[in-house]
Amino acid sequence: MAVAGVVLVLLGAESTGKTWLADGLCHALAAEGHDAVQVPEYLREFCDWHGRTPMAGEQAAIGQEQTRRIAQAAGKHAIVIADTSALMTAVYSESLFGDPGLLAPAISTQSSYAATLLTALDLPWVADTHQRDGPGVRAQIDARLRVTLIGAALPFSVIHGQGEARLAAALAAVRSMLHPARADESGPRWRWKCATCDGDPGLRMAQGLVAAA
Repeated sequence: MAVAGVVLVLLGAESTGKTWLADGLCHALAAEGHDAVQVPEYLREFCDWHGRTPMAGEQAAIGQEQTRRIAQAAGKHAIVIADTSALMTAVYSESLFGDPGLLAPAISTQSSYAATLLTALDLPWVADTHQRDGPGVRAQIDARLRVTLIGAALPFSVIHGQGEARLAAALAAVRSMLHPARADESGPRWRWKCATCDGDPGLRMAQGLVAAA
């Protein structure tokens, strides 16, 4: 799905600070004079409303609604900070329910976004009301997400750090995309390659899984 504004998507397993980071990025960019808006995670709204996590048959609608809200925001604002996308829903659907059917359309949509920032597992796991499955599941989802991104050749950058250091790392990535210093402008404008991703243990594991597949 084509979008008008620059869409920056935060992906990551549970309890990796996506919501806090999305809020921080949006406020920081707005303070710099950018027309930035945050799109919250629709899944959280669904869980709060129903008092439970979604069932297998409800996954597709959740991903579609997340996509719709991102597109709606991108039609009104220059920069959209999305606290997850349909790709996260698709990865959970495959991992938890054995249903890979949502992956292809979610990957296609993700490829239309400007950038993907992946939140690393270097934060302590914290229990939540409905959405948290545990640190073991968190690691599994992180690995599956990385394998999906690498396998689909979707560029992404891993964001590490605690507190303000994590926000600073994400801002550095975003500013590199907003103000690219490159001689060749013939390719996609909004791409940023992490300078330190090769040192990320989760990324090395995902690359190994892709190579072994």
